[in-house]
Amino acid sequence: MYVRKVVRNLLIICYIQFFLCILFWIGVGTKVLGRVGWCDYAIMGAVLFCSGGLIIGIGLINRYYNVGIEETIKNLEELNTTLRTQRHDYINHMQIVYGLLELDEYQDAREYLEPVFVDIMKVSNALKTSKPALNALLQAKMETARRADIAMFLGVTSDLRNIKIEQWELCKVLANLIDNAITAVDQMEKEKTIHIEIGEDIRNYRFCVYNNGPVIPESQQDLIFKKGYSTKKDEGHGLGLMIINQILDSNNGTIELQSIEGKTSFTVFISKEDVS
Repeated sequence: MYVRKVVRNLLIICYIQFFLCILFWIGVGTKVLGRVGWCDYAIMGAVLFCSGGLIIGIGLINRYYNVGIEETIKNLEELNTTLRTQRHDYINHMQIVYGLLELDEYQDAREYLEPVFVDIMKVSNALKTSKPALNALLQAKMETARRADIAMFLGVTSDLRNIKIEQWELCKVLANLIDNAITAVDQMEKEKTIHIEIGEDIRNYRFCVYNNGPVIPESQQDLIFKKGYSTKKDEGHGLGLMIINQILDSNNGTIELQSIEGKTSFTVFISKEDVS
């Protein structure tokens, strides 16, 4: 991966610079290098501090990038497993349907095929974009929703072929939005629904995730995009929407929130124009 090579090379340069600065400080401290002015000593101290900061910063970026790659690989593996399972089950389903037709049980054959068709179409809808990592993510989230007895509907009208944002960053954005939607409806007793819409117009790519969960009060709508804000008390929450904002800021994107009774929606717009 090109990004990984760049990060690794930057870390090597920073490590070399860091250790050279340490050696200089040790040398000055033991007077090996002779008499050095305090100004030069202070400058090298500043360089040492900056080198340490760069190492920490690049290390965090590398870790953040690796987490995104690991999540993408995991989702791809789950999608591959789903497709292999469907291929295996397809033969069994056809044998059963053929047997029912042979017995002239046409109504039973139709009733048997309906849930099979729905299951196949869910995977088919998740494979409509040209981004394998995103397809895998959508399939994984649909499976998560199914297990939680949440009705998730997916509408894709763009293959996203020319979108410029990195796949792993786009997956981060959508994963956080979908996870938030699942959390919002998870404890509801009534029917739980989530809709995901992916499309584009002449100016923007558009990603909308909406659910029928509780209304977000207007007094909280600005706060939820700030670091650490969360309606959950568990440690580790309150970063999802902040991460989304950071990614969108660097990719010429914006996010809008609307919340009324019966529908809370987060809509992401990513401009087709190059970031200036």
